Amino acid sequence: MTTVPGNAANNADIDSFYAWTRLGISLLLATIGGVGMWAVVVVLPAVQAEFGVDRAAASMPYTATMVGFAAGNVLVGRAIDRVGYWIPALGSSMALVAGFALASLSTSILQFTLAQGLLIGVGTSAIFGPLIADISHWFNRRRGVAVATAAAGSYLAGTVWPAIIPPLMKAEGWRFTYVAIGIACLVTMAPLVIMLRRRAPVAVAGSPGARPVQPISLSPAALQALLVIAGLGCCVAMSMPQVHIVAYCMDLGYGVAHGADMLSIMMAAGVVSRLVSGFVADRIGGVRTLLIGSVLQCLSLFFYIPFDGLASLYVVSLVFGLSQGGIVPCYAIIVREYMPAKEAGQRVGIVIMATIFGMAIGGWMSGWIYDLTGSYAAAFLNGIGWNILNLLAIGLLLWRARRSSMIAA
Repeated sequence: MTTVPGNAANNADIDSFYAWTRLGISLLLATIGGVGMWAVVVVLPAVQAEFGVDRAAASMPYTATMVGFAAGNVLVGRAIDRVGYWIPALGSSMALVAGFALASLSTSILQFTLAQGLLIGVGTSAIFGPLIADISHWFNRRRGVAVATAAAGSYLAGTVWPAIIPPLMKAEGWRFTYVAIGIACLVTMAPLVIMLRRRAPVAVAGSPGARPVQPISLSPAALQALLVIAGLGCCVAMSMPQVHIVAYCMDLGYGVAHGADMLSIMMAAGVVSRLVSGFVADRIGGVRTLLIGSVLQCLSLFFYIPFDGLASLYVVSLVFGLSQGGIVPCYAIIVREYMPAKEAGQRVGIVIMATIFGMAIGGWMSGWIYDLTGSYAAAFLNGIGWNILNLLAIGLLLWRARRSSMIAA
């Protein structure tokens, strides 16, 4: 048995009972902390009305949240490669709590945007890319399932929190709601993070179940660049329904509650999609699984254009969630398939940063296009165009991977 210096865990911990226990704790932590990504989506109409701004300006707090979230994924990802998961995660959790408190006190859209970006966005980052990178070290045989499960926490958050927030907003207002969310995060997240103090194991080459890095006829920099382009494209497209479905329902006269319900359905379907994609990736690989998800997402985006009835939107939101939920975890799986494990935190963080920038740019861009055109039809078409860019990058990646496999054979 080989022990890695400075680690409290060794190869025996991989695929162990503790690994599965840690995965359960990680999933719960991500479900709670994921509120940082979804609260601003639900309160967007109320914030827009209170501060008297247009749709593009009201979308800026979400964009700032995603920019902070993106930067945090890289910074926290690099930190966990060096010192382990729990210390960076604890600091991020406290930033999240402070962000909700300060956002509730904001007196302008600028103050609200800064609290969202600098504190809530950065604070939320520890429960996504860094958490996915950390859990990937604990599994070999079921790495795809484990990564997808950990990533599902953000979608579970998108299922649970949009259902909780509207009634609380209706009763007490969005400011009280933000304070309540901050308190809930404080009393739950810190104990859960402390339970994850054990350092990640490192698989010893040649040990049972260990996965070697797969060959690909691309340099690490070129592979990273392709994943960044693919991640940016898919998430600009993905952001259109996720960020604007509540506002879209408001414009159609269906109200906030129906929009929040559609978002919850979308995220619940996304959880199913993520779990299924994990099983698929363990069998056919991350690149092929990513291609399947991206094609289905592109097709489902088309359905939003002709179908805008209330019942139709519920169905299309379900289809969209089932289509796109498994996409983002595949990037982490691909990183672990083709890049060294010691670089996982940083490499996954960079790719996740690109996906988040895609969400941020797409969220703002859709609002901007709406302000220009007076409808969301052009915004959906814009998302489809970005999705096609994503498919081109994945197609090139698949071609290079297959070429390398043929040469190796």
